[in-house]
Amino acid sequence: MSAQGTPAAAGRTAGQSKATPKGAWTITFLLFLFMVVNFADKIVVGLAGVPIMTDMKLSAEQFGLLGSSFFFLFSISAIVVGFIVNKVPTRWVLLALAVIWALAQFPMVGTVSFTTLLICRIVLGAGEGPAFSVAAHAIYKWFPDEKRTLPTAILSQGSAFGVILAVPALNWIIVNHSWHYAFGALGIVGLIWVAAWLTLGKEGPLEDTQVSAAVEPKIPYLQLLTSRTFIGCVAATFGAYWALSLGLTWFTPFIVKGLGFSQSKAGFISILPWVFGATIVMLTGWISQVMMARGYNTRAARGVLGSVPLVIGGLILAMMPHVQGAGLQIALLVVGSGLCGAIYVVCPPMLGEFTPTSQRGAILAIYGALYTLAGIIAPAVMGATIQRAGSTLDGYLTGFTINAVIMVGSGLLGLLLLWPNTERTRLTRGATPQAAALKGAVSPG
Repeated sequence: MSAQGTPAAAGRTAGQSKATPKGAWTITFLLFLFMVVNFADKIVVGLAGVPIMTDMKLSAEQFGLLGSSFFFLFSISAIVVGFIVNKVPTRWVLLALAVIWALAQFPMVGTVSFTTLLICRIVLGAGEGPAFSVAAHAIYKWFPDEKRTLPTAILSQGSAFGVILAVPALNWIIVNHSWHYAFGALGIVGLIWVAAWLTLGKEGPLEDTQVSAAVEPKIPYLQLLTSRTFIGCVAATFGAYWALSLGLTWFTPFIVKGLGFSQSKAGFISILPWVFGATIVMLTGWISQVMMARGYNTRAARGVLGSVPLVIGGLILAMMPHVQGAGLQIALLVVGSGLCGAIYVVCPPMLGEFTPTSQRGAILAIYGALYTLAGIIAPAVMGATIQRAGSTLDGYLTGFTINAVIMVGSGLLGLLLLWPNTERTRLTRGATPQAAALKGAVSPG
């Protein structure tokens, strides 16, 4: 339930909630950069995968474990911080997260053992686990519900641009200097963002979590977490994140070891899925808001719009083992995995539709914690599949086929379960009288 879903917010719905406050787009841009840094941090291990495996003499299974380690505390941290942002201003939480990211990079600048690298990635994952949900919660304090899809799309774009901007620079450092220095460069960039946020970051004026808690009805968390739209969002995004985590960890090694490209060429090829994905994200955000402006309900403008590309993408990915030629296989991988981006744009606004403002930070965080469990499983499954395959290329293609099946299944679950418009009505039916009573208790005369 959004703020508009409560009697206490009725006046805002009719009036000032429609206006976007001054400074909203500045905050959106800063949080976009926040996600750029976030995904640059994520991609560096995959980009430097072959040099790391060579220098440290790692097997495919060990490298898969390294990729998965990033997500060991990812979900736990996301849930804990999600409840914290129900009480603490998002400005300070975002600052603390970015400081952790920066500091976790610097130990890799010198000689490092596999254990140290593993621990640093676990710490980084703990800092990055809450990132998107906290950033989305922060942005929703600057935009009313009907205007949230586009800023959510821009926030999601940070992932693509984090790769598009970082890959050429990081790959140049890896090729011409050392993979160790790539980590150090990311630490410095993280500290630069911290300085910018300290100077310009602010809390959004549209919502005060403590005031909302006083006048809004609380919906039991069990009821929110077992709602079909919440389950549908987790299931659909799980499939998308399976593809994303494989891209972060295994895409560049696939280009180098599976298809035989050089590290230098692989760096540029690695940008392609993110360029295509960025296009999908922006199109989804724009189309969704146009559909809602033309009167479509959020079942169509968000639920269907986000789920169908997952199914199509999975079917495209499933064709990879059945075509010949590296160029065609790369094209199928780029398009199939890139279509996943649509679901990230629509799920947070759908959850925001029926979740009370004072509970939204926790719900978005729990949602993020659950779907990112795919990040623990997918890289390790791919590593084990490659290790046991008859050839390296066969192992990769089998791993991507598993990904295709998961994407199609998650997209179909999304189509079945995502009904945010009716969810809001069902969950708030019994809560509305309570909200009115609470409003009378806290309002003068």
